[in-house]
Amino acid sequence: MAGRVRIMYEYVDQFYNKSLNRALRIIELLAHNKGPMKLQLIAEKTKIPESTVLRILNTLITNKYAQQDSDTKKYFLSLKFSYIGNLISSQLSIRDVVKPFLVELSEKSRESTCLAVEQDAMAVYIDYVDGPDSLLKTLHLIGRAAPLHCTGVGKSLLLNYSAEDLDRYIKKKGLEPLTEHSIKTKKQLVQEIEKVKSQGYAIDDEECEDGVRCVAAPVRDYMGKVIASISVTGPKSRLTRERVEVVKYYVVDITDRVSSNLGGHLPSVGSGEKV
Repeated sequence: MAGRVRIMYEYVDQFYNKSLNRALRIIELLAHNKGPMKLQLIAEKTKIPESTVLRILNTLITNKYAQQDSDTKKYFLSLKFSYIGNLISSQLSIRDVVKPFLVELSEKSRESTCLAVEQDAMAVYIDYVDGPDSLLKTLHLIGRAAPLHCTGVGKSLLLNYSAEDLDRYIKKKGLEPLTEHSIKTKKQLVQEIEKVKSQGYAIDDEECEDGVRCVAAPVRDYMGKVIASISVTGPKSRLTRERVEVVKYYVVDITDRVSSNLGGHLPSVGSGEKV
């Protein structure tokens, strides 16, 4: 059996990145082992030179994916892997729950709808339903990331941010305008977040894409934390300001129902910590 595994690893190394493949083998070994392991044992089990194993382990430690016991000098994986797994799991479950609601919202609004979550201080689109002109095929492909400060879904996700969080976001990402309508200053952004808190939904009025409007609202978990955002997107010629006044009720109703299905807490209008 050991011989077959070694042959398989050698075959895989021919066609994939060798360093990454070795790192994954070490991660899998540590994950399956019942306790921390010494460097020498990891090298023996994976058939990887000790010097290479040490470099990989140090890289994992630097990125907080592994730790070394200061007394025994043994290595073990950190809970960051659980965190990543929970993120993926939550996204997949949210997509399953939200999909029929996206379809319903698209049918009611007669526009494209999408679901977004926050990753690395960006709004990342993880699902969508096309409207009549397939607008989202060019605007919101799954996996596309967009700034928080100039998108409807992003503004909804910013409801989680404290004043300190917002300062860190601005320092890290900046407030680069994507159009002439984009928010450009912290003062404008704070005012916009307070407005979203008060009314329960967010508007992107040509702030991310010229000629495109968006109405979005937050999805909350059982703690009241915003875990995602759902939006309706369409060309301004069709999603007029008058039409927005109708669509916003559809969006808020859908996000309230999704939050309820997820065991979410729905705050009263106007609630929330001041930014």
